[in-house]
Amino acid sequence: MNVIIRPASHLDLAALQAIGRKTFAETFADSNSEENLAAYLAAGFSEDKLKAELQNDNSQFYFALQKEEVIGYLKVNWGDAQSEKQNPHALEIERIYVLQQYHGTQVGALLYQQALSIAQTRKAPYIWLGVWEENPRAIRFYQKQGFVEFGEHIFQLGDDAQRDVLMRLDILPTT
Repeated sequence: MNVIIRPASHLDLAALQAIGRKTFAETFADSNSEENLAAYLAAGFSEDKLKAELQNDNSQFYFALQKEEVIGYLKVNWGDAQSEKQNPHALEIERIYVLQQYHGTQVGALLYQQALSIAQTRKAPYIWLGVWEENPRAIRFYQKQGFVEFGEHIFQLGDDAQRDVLMRLDILPTT
């Protein structure tokens, strides 16, 4: 499968909104109420929120494309754009999502490699992320990459407070 990874820009707002909503719903609809999912999709992927995220100098989005169709995406943050206060030089993988029909085709791994490349270029001391405790597939993927649990936080989905496991991978030796 020929997949291209490219940066997303403000010109890609509609495509970002579409892939964000579709992949989030595919991933979490079966485990959450329709009301909570709808509330999150409306707020979390609103035009205003995505515009602000695309304009933030401390965040970047990347699309995975096959034949010009967006089939997945990555969002990374550093500095004050991180969703949880961490080392400002660390890189957060806030989102890696892939259309369900492309699960198991290495698209997620390609997006992860993009994040790893960014972390190395930025000389980030570590990469970190939060993953829902009830998403064992994602947890296993990150464990295979060498990530270890270091904490937790609450992710609010509508009126449901969900526990995310915080995981990190050291890139630079700790001193």
